[in-house]
Amino acid sequence: MLSVVIVGGLHADARKATVERLLADVPGSVVLHHDLATAADGTVVRTIRDAGGILSAGETPLVNDCACCALREDLVPELRRLDAAGTLRLAVVELWDSVEPKAMAEVVAAGGLTVTGVITAVDPALVLPYLGNGDDLADRGLAAAATDQRTVADTFARQLEYAPVLAVLDSPEADEEDRELLAQLHPTAHQVAIGTGRPTTTDHSTRLTDPSVPDHATRLTDSTPTDHPVRPTDASGTLYPVRPSPRSALARAALAGFDVESAAAAQHPACARLPAEADAHGVSTLVWHRCRPFHPERLYEALEDITCAAARSRGRFWLADKPDVLLHWDAAGGALCVESVGPWLASLPDAAWDMVPPVRRAAAALDWHPEHGDCCQHLVFTSPGLDRDGLERLLESCLLTDAEYAAGRDAWKRLPPAFDTLLEV
Repeated sequence: MLSVVIVGGLHADARKATVERLLADVPGSVVLHHDLATAADGTVVRTIRDAGGILSAGETPLVNDCACCALREDLVPELRRLDAAGTLRLAVVELWDSVEPKAMAEVVAAGGLTVTGVITAVDPALVLPYLGNGDDLADRGLAAAATDQRTVADTFARQLEYAPVLAVLDSPEADEEDRELLAQLHPTAHQVAIGTGRPTTTDHSTRLTDPSVPDHATRLTDSTPTDHPVRPTDASGTLYPVRPSPRSALARAALAGFDVESAAAAQHPACARLPAEADAHGVSTLVWHRCRPFHPERLYEALEDITCAAARSRGRFWLADKPDVLLHWDAAGGALCVESVGPWLASLPDAAWDMVPPVRRAAAALDWHPEHGDCCQHLVFTSPGLDRDGLERLLESCLLTDAEYAAGRDAWKRLPPAFDTLLEV
């Protein structure tokens, strides 16, 4: 069965280096790429290539004036065709710059194909500049549809945080602060170092570990096709048993396996795996957790200062005038997105709990309060030079006072609905 790995990221040089390395490291691999830059002309260009060059190229028309929709319609049939041929081992889907891996991984999996990896390629020297870039994708020529209202910063953040594997370019411009920022933004990611995409003996060569094989026996490297391995011999030509060459770390990551449902749960605001407290190399992560709701007007007035306090902030929050609604906080590039993602579990009747995924119930249990259940503030801020004390004071000032809190939920609901415009209520 054909394995499919999704490789994405706005850092084009890092993405291309990752793809070239996979082509070199995995025999029987091809790359599919849909170029959405031609969408303005009404078509999307698809190419399929291997390590030797382009195997085929074609065009697919836009669907509903949406380049990403065209990609979805064309990608699965092409992958099925490659799978049916039975001659390939790995299909590398190289996403166009602003395409997000979550959507494509779910499309491929829903099409009955096997996604074995999702990788976002990153140049650590560009992490902070991209997180701080509030430009619209459309203004940079990176929009995937006429209605695409995403920014560079929020798109990059989602690309980075969804992938369990980060292919990290060996960038001479990156310093310790850049690498620490990357590590704190996605602490659970498996980072794999990549260079220019051209395999070298020093990067990937490996000795046979069997002590019975003499020193002059042929060495196997990751670039040796595993389907037709080199057989080591002694001086008389006697064959020694072969041990398969270990794949490169990147190839292993591409073929390790991927669970689309678990990945989606890890991004859902109600149960997202958020970073932990950290402080190193000038970069800090503040985890702010409280069991008291925000006053809607005071929080609204402080939004700009809170949003601009960190390069990246995310989590879930609780407004007093909407005490039963779980709200999502997602900020990057100086812009904030807030949205309702349904009720807190504490607001659901007992009979509805059986319909809630186990991962959601487990996440709620971690935040459970004897009076308010899972209703809480759980926000995480990551940035170089973070003013932790000042940010905490600002956040605390937005909570209900003791008197407001004591007034109870009926009084809370009568507070001015400052967030109705943002939430499109």
